[in-house]
Amino acid sequence: MRRREFVALLGGALSAWPVAAHAQQAAMPVIGYLGAESPDLFASRLRAFRQGLSASGYEEGRNVAIEYRWAQGHNERLPDLAADLVKRQVAVLAAPGSVAAALAAKAATSTIPIVFEIGADPVAVGLVESLSRPAGNITGVTSLNAQVAPKRLEMLHELLPNAAVFGLLVNPTNPKNAAETSASLQAAAGALGLKLHVFNAGAEADFDTAFAELARLHVAGLVIANETFFANRSERLAALATQYAMPAVHQSREFVVAGGLMSYGGSIKQSHTVAGAYAGRILAGAKPADLPVQQVTKVDMAVNLKTAKALGISFPVSLLALADEVIE
Repeated sequence: MRRREFVALLGGALSAWPVAAHAQQAAMPVIGYLGAESPDLFASRLRAFRQGLSASGYEEGRNVAIEYRWAQGHNERLPDLAADLVKRQVAVLAAPGSVAAALAAKAATSTIPIVFEIGADPVAVGLVESLSRPAGNITGVTSLNAQVAPKRLEMLHELLPNAAVFGLLVNPTNPKNAAETSASLQAAAGALGLKLHVFNAGAEADFDTAFAELARLHVAGLVIANETFFANRSERLAALATQYAMPAVHQSREFVVAGGLMSYGGSIKQSHTVAGAYAGRILAGAKPADLPVQQVTKVDMAVNLKTAKALGISFPVSLLALADEVIE
């Protein structure tokens, strides 16, 4: 090859290299992550999601990119954020940790694959037609938080056998989840011969009002609904439960660590890991309709015996035996 021809060939290769590199970079698939809260409050969930992705062969920044949209605790922002990710034409739309986020994602697209992670029944809230055959462009993971919600009331009743009036705290800005939880606990209360008052809190400013109303109605114990907004404000809810000397049970271990009486709920780490793995499988070519909704069966329980003592409550051995963690 003559020198002139070699230089021309080399020059052509060099000029083509940026184009090839750009094409390779553009080919990296993008996951749109729709979060109901903020990244700091979702830190543990994000770690689990990325672990699931890694198990499916995908690592953020290496062979997949993730674009995040955060509603900062304002569910009314979710539809616009979901629409923005759809406009971005992401390869997969992930909506982990919130019924409201999952519903916003479903309303935003019927073509982009969607992976959700929720604690409610996906059929009852209208996300899928069935767990085994989700159909369409959506699948995901459900924990046992909805199913164990009545169990939380039963536990409080076991701790307070002479009490007849209990309360349930729900988030009205997540209406389908609130309605499902209210219905299941009203049924459980009726079976136990108890009266259940339902209290609404859609913003942190509503917490004080709700607890004041709990005291006014002489509620003996409180069940806090499975709800991302509540889970991420466990410390505030625990502080109010302490202030009002209110025996309360929540889904979040952080609630107990912060001074709440008891937590009982599906494993958030496990469910978000499975959601990440599903997102990876879809990137690899699987169709959502062929992936049945996974049910995470691991349930974690924690109790705070120091709080129990302050409330004058003695935990029966039968309940303590179920606890994964006891704080003294």
